Amino acid sequence: MKIQILGTGCPKCKKTAEAAEAAVNELGIEAEIEKVTDLNEIMKFGVMMTPALAVDGAVKVVSKVPSVEDVKSMLQ
Repeated sequence: MKIQILGTGCPKCKKTAEAAEAAVNELGIEAEIEKVTDLNEIMKFGVMMTPALAVDGAVKVVSKVPSVEDVKSMLQ
């Protein structure tokens, strides 16, 4: 499983990454977490507002920080 955090590194992007890491740890699953900071790469996902979170290439959240519980539900 690949989780991508799409954002330029703002505080909200960092909180999204923290939520993803916590969700992976709580679920005890194997997942690669990648931070995508290049705007051209982010736009390839069709994302115009950050932060965003994608799971296996599918965008799940745009322009908000998901809770750990939200991320866990996306990963199950």
